[in-house]
Amino acid sequence: MTKLVDGKAHMTETVEAKRPAQSAVGATAPLLSVRNIEVVYDNVILVLRGLSLDVPRGSIVALLGANGAGKSTTLKAISGLLKTEDGEVTRGEIVFDGERINGIDPDKIVRRGIFQVMEGRRIIADMTSVENLKLGAFTRSDNEIGADIDMVFNYFPRLKERTGLAGYLSGGEQQMLAIGRALMARPKMILMDEPSMGLSPLLVKEVFAIIRDINRDLGVTILLVEQNARAALSVASHGYIMEQGKVVLDGSASELRDNEDVKEFYLGGAGDQRKSLRT
Repeated sequence: MTKLVDGKAHMTETVEAKRPAQSAVGATAPLLSVRNIEVVYDNVILVLRGLSLDVPRGSIVALLGANGAGKSTTLKAISGLLKTEDGEVTRGEIVFDGERINGIDPDKIVRRGIFQVMEGRRIIADMTSVENLKLGAFTRSDNEIGADIDMVFNYFPRLKERTGLAGYLSGGEQQMLAIGRALMARPKMILMDEPSMGLSPLLVKEVFAIIRDINRDLGVTILLVEQNARAALSVASHGYIMEQGKVVLDGSASELRDNEDVKEFYLGGAGDQRKSLRT
């Protein structure tokens, strides 16, 4: 049974290298709560229309929908990047770890524990993999950055073998580097925007398996935006489906996988005749 946006249980605390995730379920507030937000671009274009969602601590939550549904805008609203595109949250609030964060500068949001892996990877092409990883740790002043680079190489061993400039990495390797760079910030939460984009089916399977391992091993919470609903629901515990700037359906990953409408519209079968899930 699916239901409209509702808070869920919690699992773990913050990211510390090599700390295993805890599985205990609690009754405290979600790590992230998006409450009835509206987002407007250029003071006139309404993109998000009263969107609400919760992300439990230590979970993987999938945000699904077609192009133009507002998924990437949702991530930018959370990470504070709307300002770079003349967008703003004009209504509602975004609460992270008990504190309201909408309106805060992006660098301060990173310091509070949220790191976004942008669509298209956005690695620095004329820097090496190690230099890109060190860039991810720009908010840190501890002496464990080298140990965390080794940790990233444990998850992505092929990056250790690539000693040249990051611009010469394959698409899959660049995606791995972007995720590794996020881990270097030791975030409480990672926002991932279309990590499967441009990857072969085998690489998609590999990258999503590593995402699941990172969540399990480190306890990092993940909000995952994806058009590849099948891949996203294979690792997520809960999912939200967006259309036209609003959540139209949500439920556990297993409930969404078994939902006949979701199967038709998002898991194959509708083809070019896809209609609105709301309809």
